[in-house]
Amino acid sequence: MREFQLHGEEDFIKLGQLLKAAGLVDSGVEAKYAIEEGKASVNGEVCTMRGKKIHAGDVVAFGGEEIRVR
Repeated sequence: MREFQLHGEEDFIKLGQLLKAAGLVDSGVEAKYAIEEGKASVNGEVCTMRGKKIHAGDVVAFGGEEIRVR
């Protein structure tokens, strides 16, 4: 499991932004379509909202990778 550290005073990162920042997708457009197709899950549940707020402690799974947000 990989970890992703929120920066500064951020309380959250949006799901699409996380996938891009973690290098799991090449662009925001790619993230948008992958999420809409149900390819991402948050805390074990499929999520189709790219604007879903991901907070510290959440675990995102995508493409066989898991990321814990800190």
